[in-house]
Amino acid sequence: MALLEVKNLSVVYGKGTPFEKAAVQNVNFSIESGEFIGVIGHTGSGKSTLIQTLNGLIKPTDGQVLLEGRDIWKEPKKIRAVRFKVGMVFQYPENQLFEETVLKDISFGPGNMGLTAAEIEKRARNAAKFVGLPDALLEKSPFELSGGEKRRVAIAGVIAMDPDVLILDEPTAGLDPAGRDVLLSQLLSYHAQRHNTILLVSHSMEDVARVADRVLVMNESHLEMLDKTANVFAQDQRLEQIGLKVPQITKIMSILKSDGYPVETVLTMEQAVTQLLSLVNKGGAAV
Repeated sequence: MALLEVKNLSVVYGKGTPFEKAAVQNVNFSIESGEFIGVIGHTGSGKSTLIQTLNGLIKPTDGQVLLEGRDIWKEPKKIRAVRFKVGMVFQYPENQLFEETVLKDISFGPGNMGLTAAEIEKRARNAAKFVGLPDALLEKSPFELSGGEKRRVAIAGVIAMDPDVLILDEPTAGLDPAGRDVLLSQLLSYHAQRHNTILLVSHSMEDVARVADRVLVMNESHLEMLDKTANVFAQDQRLEQIGLKVPQITKIMSILKSDGYPVETVLTMEQAVTQLLSLVNKGGAAV
């Protein structure tokens, strides 16, 4: 049984009014426990609306979201419990920090779960370690931290609830390249240790290529593709037709392949270097 399943899902804003707009239309897919899913799509494609239906922040107009086989809206009064299992980190989450100290801010989420004080602190400190925040920062005000550190505090606050599914909406937006690399590495480490399911929404094809097992592509409110990452980015022309770009190194290798060189689709610079060195060592040439 899939961990998350979406069946015939549609979301229509302003239904029955002159401003009616279909944000998501008849989407179907399933996600297994432990997967790392990249979610991409042009602005207005419906991806943000889609991910907010997965933890009940938006109620579908039609269709279902199933968590472990159960419709999350079967008992509307219990929808809050779903949000502890499916955690959401919004874009620029540091704007939502408000507590006196970093530790208190990270503790806010688990503090609403009916846990003991000792368990709350344990979760908060473990979450801080997952995102690379040293103990020395935990008693500081979150407003004294750098932008990247604030981002990690906000993410730790969701991780501290120990969700089975972690959804991140543009978590690297606004970070410099070094900060982006650090955050992605920490997310990969967290995923490897926790073995939970992660959905990463991003406009950076390089970020998605680096971390995702599969990629979900939204296009004009419809599900365009959901496949293994290499299979999705191998369809560079199709992606470009809907306004998306593949990672630069993937595009370069695709051009070499179309010119007759015996190379395969790659997602990272490291993969490209391995293939090209092998080709050079064999005296490879276009065929």
